[in-house]
Amino acid sequence: MAQPNDKQPGVLRSLDWWTIGIYLMLLAFGWISVCGATYTFGETDIFSFDSNSGKQLVWIGTAVVLGLFILLLDDRFFDTFAYVLYGALILLLIATIFNPHEIKGSRSWLVLGPLRLQPAEFAKFATALCISKFMSSYGFSLHNMRQFVIACGIIILPMCCIVLQKETGSALVYMSFFLMFYREGMTGSLLFTGVAMVIYFVIGIRFESVMLWDTPTSVGRFCVLGLVQLFTAFMVFTYCGDRHKFRTIILSCLGITLLALLFSKYVIPFDIVWVQMAVTAALIGYLVYQAMASRIRNYFYIALFALGSVIFFNTADYVLNNVLQEHQRTRINVLLGLDNDIKKAGYNVHQSEIAIGSGGLIGKGFLNGTQTKLKYVPEQDTDFIFCTVGEEEGFLGCAIVLGLFLALILRLIHLSERQPFRFGRVYGYCVLSIFLFHLFINVGMVLGLTPVIGIPLPFFSYGGSSLWGFTILLFIFLRIDAGRNLVRT
Repeated sequence: MAQPNDKQPGVLRSLDWWTIGIYLMLLAFGWISVCGATYTFGETDIFSFDSNSGKQLVWIGTAVVLGLFILLLDDRFFDTFAYVLYGALILLLIATIFNPHEIKGSRSWLVLGPLRLQPAEFAKFATALCISKFMSSYGFSLHNMRQFVIACGIIILPMCCIVLQKETGSALVYMSFFLMFYREGMTGSLLFTGVAMVIYFVIGIRFESVMLWDTPTSVGRFCVLGLVQLFTAFMVFTYCGDRHKFRTIILSCLGITLLALLFSKYVIPFDIVWVQMAVTAALIGYLVYQAMASRIRNYFYIALFALGSVIFFNTADYVLNNVLQEHQRTRINVLLGLDNDIKKAGYNVHQSEIAIGSGGLIGKGFLNGTQTKLKYVPEQDTDFIFCTVGEEEGFLGCAIVLGLFLALILRLIHLSERQPFRFGRVYGYCVLSIFLFHLFINVGMVLGLTPVIGIPLPFFSYGGSSLWGFTILLFIFLRIDAGRNLVRT
């Protein structure tokens, strides 16, 4: 073991310079994209501080300085003051709810003279530090229900504050922390439940108005209830290991549903969903009975999954039509193909797809994009900035940018796995999850694959709050990683 007086590597030697190099390249590509998105024909100076490209240079410079400042701090600072930073950001989020400045229908911005800051961007690193601190405490286990609920509460609290600011997109980013939970031992059934809910929602809403085989049965409701029964049967096989009960459930559900379908088709037309609901209710009762008879709790949990699935599906339509705001509902309908209004709700995505497609293989060249120069794409320098990459740099430019993000993700996985303490590993996976969520949703919405929820592309979208927030998030982890081999005296 090394002695206190042994020579130890300094912070600079311990830094992961590969990650810093990727960060700097992303900043460079991001600034080039901001130039392309904000440049208008006739401008003579893209470095002018009166232009968005010049202002973005200032944000980039201050972000680099901020990153260097974080590297000068002791890595134990973040562990020691994790709860303090989280509490301060929560108070700031609450204060932002009541601020009088509303920008684009959202109260998520603090306006300080010429400076505008979005606390939700900074709350990400504070939440990541807080959850890392809590999960690294002695005796913590995700299988302890009380501790798991508290951990979820740490994530949900800032989400609720951001929703009250009418900034739903930024709030959804916090769902990415559950990917970290999965790495730290959360049962895969919870992650599967989340995926199943998305499947229920998409299929149920998309095909709700389509009738099955000339019967008064909704294809969407029929398919969802069939999936609930199928998923339940497979969970019995996976988590209880009972092949006999698995076969019994599958054959019973399929047999009864098939008989009801044939009766409705050739004898008396009726809604088969009612038969499926009765079968599902009987299945839930059967699982509860098995749980009580065998004292195997997994049967009870599977019954809860089936019951929750039915409740979720039957309330999804109500939430879509009565809880979500009009623009959110319209965006979902456009994504699912229920509304093809390319002049209003689908305009942004339609124009961004045209811009990306027009770039071809190698693009039109720097500052030569036509869709972006003529301002056809709304928010083309913020939420839809990736379309500028596609138009000016083409497919090859998009591939390089996505390749850099892939390298960053893989590097974060490597750094997280080599952490000697749980605090560093949990924080690393929090950073990884946030970047992955932003990348997947932002690029997906530009390509029309995910709903338009208005979140920035890391290091690319114009603005200081997101750039500072992502820089702080990343450089805190780099500083924690740099101190992994230091001997504490």
